Amino acid sequence: MSDWLKGVNLYLIGMMGAGKTTVGQLLAEQLNYRFFDTDEVVERVAGRSINEIFTELGEAAFRTLESQVLAELSAYTRLAIATGGGIVLKRENWGYLRHGIVVWLDVPVEHLQARLKGDTSRPLLQEADPAARLQTLLDQRQPLYAQADVRVIHHSGEAPEQVAARVLDQIRLAIKPERTELN
Repeated sequence: MSDWLKGVNLYLIGMMGAGKTTVGQLLAEQLNYRFFDTDEVVERVAGRSINEIFTELGEAAFRTLESQVLAELSAYTRLAIATGGGIVLKRENWGYLRHGIVVWLDVPVEHLQARLKGDTSRPLLQEADPAARLQTLLDQRQPLYAQADVRVIHHSGEAPEQVAARVLDQIRLAIKPERTELN
């Protein structure tokens, strides 16, 4: 594939369970980009799981690490980056995200609930009613996600490969080729 993105990074945002990692890996492969998941990088840097970071250090410490990781990654080009669902909460992170193309994978909450049912690795869902918590988080974050350059709404039964193809199509539509005037 030609370098029509000119090496600009792709940042995938959206709720936990939206498929950012899976779709991000597919996009990286198709674009000949490197792939990073900010959650995985945070775990490597901290030497502990996200659950352990939340339990031992708290959410604020996790968010600080997450911002540091995003700052480091944004210095490079030709990356597809799956971000944590809450990365949009810190204003400073938008300064880094805006260095690339921000793609919101918008998945209906009922699909997220089905995907995350029984998942014990998500510290923000370790509550008596994880479905209600998920809805609350989505309600809080949706206006921030809506600031993305591209929004791709999940369709029921859609394979990750189809989502990745639609992401690329939406990016192409969002990037208007510069017009050259004929003399």
